[in-house]
Amino acid sequence: MLKAKLRLSLSPLVRHPIALLPFVALVLGLNPVAGADARIAPASRLHLAQVSQVATPGGDRLTLNGQPLRVNWVQWNDPRNSGGLRTGISDFGLAQAIGLELLNTEDAAKQPVQWFSQPVPLATRRIANQRYLDITDLAEQSGWKLQAQGSVLNLSTPPAKVLSVRYSRQSWGDRLVLELDRPAAWQRLQQGQTLNLVLQAQSGSTLTGNSLKIDPTRSIKSLSVTPGSGNSTILNLTSNLPARIWSLPSPNRLIIDLRSDALLDRTIALAPGLRWRQQTVSLGSDRFPVGWLEVNPRQPEIKIKPILPNQADLAGTAPLTQTAKQNQVAAAINGGFFNRNNQLPLGAVRLDDRWISGPILNRGAIAWNSAGETLFDRLRLEETIVTASGQRLALTHLNSAYIQPGIARYTSSWGQRYTVLSDGEVAISVQAGQVVSQQSVKLGTAIPIPANGYLLVARSNPAALSGLAIGSTLQIESATTPAEFQRYPQILAAGPLLLKNKQIVLDAKAEGFSSAFTTERASRSAIGRTATGTLLLLTVHDRQTGPGPSLTELAQIMQQVGAIEALNLDGGSSTSLFLGGQVVDRSPRSSARVHNGIGIFLQPIP
Repeated sequence: MLKAKLRLSLSPLVRHPIALLPFVALVLGLNPVAGADARIAPASRLHLAQVSQVATPGGDRLTLNGQPLRVNWVQWNDPRNSGGLRTGISDFGLAQAIGLELLNTEDAAKQPVQWFSQPVPLATRRIANQRYLDITDLAEQSGWKLQAQGSVLNLSTPPAKVLSVRYSRQSWGDRLVLELDRPAAWQRLQQGQTLNLVLQAQSGSTLTGNSLKIDPTRSIKSLSVTPGSGNSTILNLTSNLPARIWSLPSPNRLIIDLRSDALLDRTIALAPGLRWRQQTVSLGSDRFPVGWLEVNPRQPEIKIKPILPNQADLAGTAPLTQTAKQNQVAAAINGGFFNRNNQLPLGAVRLDDRWISGPILNRGAIAWNSAGETLFDRLRLEETIVTASGQRLALTHLNSAYIQPGIARYTSSWGQRYTVLSDGEVAISVQAGQVVSQQSVKLGTAIPIPANGYLLVARSNPAALSGLAIGSTLQIESATTPAEFQRYPQILAAGPLLLKNKQIVLDAKAEGFSSAFTTERASRSAIGRTATGTLLLLTVHDRQTGPGPSLTELAQIMQQVGAIEALNLDGGSSTSLFLGGQVVDRSPRSSARVHNGIGIFLQPIP
C-alpha cells in the first residue's frame, strides 16, 4: 500500500524533464533557444487571406503565474469590435502551457478545444508560418489576466484549490481524479515511466495526511502530491502505463487515466494542404505511438526545403527548434546523418539547385520540386575532373565529411574555409577552371575555398597530383545515378530506403550501414509519399512494452499510414517533429542537436 504524501520538494520538477507524448512537451524559458489530396480539407481562404498580415506586438515568451514558458503569442486590434485588442497564442503552445486539449478538425480556421468544458471552437489567426488561437473570449470567461511587456505575455489565472485526490481501479488500468474548486492550468512533464503534473492550484488543507489505497501490483508504482512554487501543486507518479490527462466541468475535475491505449487518435487541419495526425499503430502484439504531418506539396501556399542551422558554414549543429525558428518554418522534421564530433554532414543536401553536401555510399534519398513531384531512390553523384591532356580523375565526394582515399571536392557551399580532416592531405586550389596552388597541409589547418572556384583535396593519391600542377586547366563532369535526380532542385539523403512502389526494399547493408544499426530498435523519423502524392513526415518512439521500432517495423508502420514510398531519416535522440513553435513528440531537452532538417513553409496567400 502506497500513500500520497504532502512534502515540500521541487526536486521532481528538476529531475524529470518532459518525455514523449504529443501535446505534452513543455518548452521552459530556461533554455534560450500529390496532387491535391482530397482527404486534406481546404480551410477558409477568405479568413486566412485576411489574417496572414503581420501583427504586433508579439513574442515567444509567456509567463503563467510567474512561471516562464517558451510559447509564441501575438496581439492585434479587431476592427469589428471598435478596435478592441485580441490575443492569440500558438495552438500547440497553448495546449502545452494550459493543458487545453486540441480536438479533431478539418477546418483550419476554427479549432475546437476542451478545457473543463464542453468542446468550444476558437477562431484561428495565421501570421506568416504560425497559427494562433484567439483566446480573448476564453480568457475573459475564465478570469485570466493578460498583460504584454515587450516580447513577454504575462498570463495570470485566478487562485484555485485541489479539494481531493481519488484513486480507483478500472478494468483497463488505474484512474486518479483531482477535484478542484475551479478550472486550473496544468503542464505535464514526463521522463520514461515517471510523470510530473504541475497544476496551478494550491493543495488544500483537506489534503493534509490524505492517504490513497493503491494496489502496488497495478500500474501505479509510486505517488506523491507536493506543494510547488507559488500557488501550484506537483503530482509525481511512476507507472508502467502511459497516461491520458483530461478535464471535466461541474464539478471541476482533472482526470489521469493510466491505460495502454492512452494515446487518442487526432486529426487537425492546420492550413490548406497541411494536417497533423497521431494514432497508435499496431504491428502484431506491439503498439506504437505515431505522429506525423500530411503535406500536400502541390498546394500553392506550401513550400518544402532542406533547412540548416547556418548556411554560411556547414560545420555546426543546433536543436531542431532553433533551426526551425531561424528559418521561419511552420513545421519541420530532423533530416540526414552527420558526424557528431566535427558536426559536418554525412549525406546529400541539395538546396535550390545547389549541392550543399554530396551523397555517400549509395544511400537512400528524397528529391522534390515546386510542382509537387518527388523521387525516392538510392542516390550516387559521380564527378570527374578532366585535364587539358584528357586525363580523367574520378572524385570521391563533394562537400562531405566522409573520408576515403582519392580526391574530394569542396566548394563555397562548404564555407569560406576547409579545415583539413585527415593526415597527409594535399590541397589544390582551383580558380576560374585553373589550378593556382598545390600544397601539403597538416591536420586541422584551415585552407581558403575560392569563391570563384573550388578546392580539391587529395588523400593517399600521389599519382594524381602530376595532372593537377599549377597552371593546369580543369573541367568538371557531373552526373547523378539515377539520372532523374539531377532535375530536382531539393534533395536530402539519409537511409536506408524503406519502401518503393508499395514494397519494402530495405537493404541497410547495401547502403553501408552496420548490422547493429540494422537490427537496433529505437526512436525513428521517416518521410514517405502516398499514392495521391501527399508527403508524410513521421516520428515514432517507444512501443508500449519496450523500445522503438526496428527499420523493418518502421517500414511496416509507413505502409500502415498509407505510404507507397518511404525513406528512413536520422533517428534515436535526433528524432524530432516541430510544429506550432514547439517540439510536439518529445521533450526538447531530450532531443539531440541535428545538422539539418526538412522544413515546411506556408507562403502568404495572394
